[in-house]
Amino acid sequence: MARMVLNETSYFGAGCRSELKTELKKRGMKKAFVVSDKDLVKFNVAKMVTDLLDESGVKYCLFDDVKANPTIHNVQCALAKFKECAPDVIIAIGGGSVIDTAKAVSIIANNPSFADVKSLEGTADTKNRAFPVMAFATTSGTAAEVTINYVITDEDAGRKLVCVDPNDIPMVAFNDAEMMMSMPKGLTASTGMDALTHAIEGYITAGATPISDLLCWNSIKFIADNLENAVKNGADAAAREGMAYGSYVAGMAFSNVGLGIVHSMAHPLGARFDIAHGVANALLLPYVMEYNKPAAMEKYEGIARAMGVCTKGMSAEEAANAAIEAVKKLSLAIGIPQHLRDIGIREESLKQLSEDAFIDPCTGGNPRKTSVAEILEIYKKAY
Repeated sequence: MARMVLNETSYFGAGCRSELKTELKKRGMKKAFVVSDKDLVKFNVAKMVTDLLDESGVKYCLFDDVKANPTIHNVQCALAKFKECAPDVIIAIGGGSVIDTAKAVSIIANNPSFADVKSLEGTADTKNRAFPVMAFATTSGTAAEVTINYVITDEDAGRKLVCVDPNDIPMVAFNDAEMMMSMPKGLTASTGMDALTHAIEGYITAGATPISDLLCWNSIKFIADNLENAVKNGADAAAREGMAYGSYVAGMAFSNVGLGIVHSMAHPLGARFDIAHGVANALLLPYVMEYNKPAAMEKYEGIARAMGVCTKGMSAEEAANAAIEAVKKLSLAIGIPQHLRDIGIREESLKQLSEDAFIDPCTGGNPRKTSVAEILEIYKKAY
């Protein structure tokens, strides 16, 4: 049996944010709780949406204190502001950290027994649909605007809480390339590789279906065709548009079929060392692909073709190796760090990271059964 949970409504294309006015009007919404971060406010990206609220006569309260790898405390602060605001809708403007924070607030708002946040980990038995959220993606990476997943860091425990809940999906999603033009090169690179990781892991995951295969293969192609151009020329509208589609399509898939140990291994790097999620995924992806090769050999030939490799005449092993090399080549071309030591991780930390990764919810979706010892070996190779 396969299941697909998707947004009620999604908009794409340069300038599509203007449809916010229509959505607010038809739903009779008069007050918004806007969740963003300080950089997006400082550089007037959030203003591209709040101006539309002003034009619509919709009052709003702003919470812009979201941090990368948002914490339980972050969510609880946002929830307190949400209650003070008493809005009709939550509007999230940002990447995964912002949208994940908004999702957690929206779930707790309508399911207050989960206010500790920790109890949302895994597949929490929430009874009520989340408070309405409209999400504006400003990065092409997490696809949080279309997924049923969100991730919050438990600082006390030094680990990430991976939350999976069909009740949390945003009501409306906007992927407006004009809102992504000002993304710096490093952020474009890391979030783009995050999207590629979603597509590749969703393609080879144990839970893959014919529908998810179709979505993931096309996502890999979108990203392979557009990421380098988006990094090197942020004003390339076609590249930004292609990345927006690639990220969203990957989200449609992995949200419903799961991921694998790239994410399991990336999560503790973010929780314990505050490494950006996209950087962690991007760095680990080729090493995990090498590890998973025996369990996903046939799928790797499809990955190679989607990455632009002509596989005609190649053996299955050659095509699989070509897929891994294509990912490495793209990663190097856009300046992704290649080793854990390059991002400040200490070798003595690898054992604890391996233990954390093994119990991560994403581990169950990996196409190859693994162990703490095998994950440790991958970390060592990446070190």
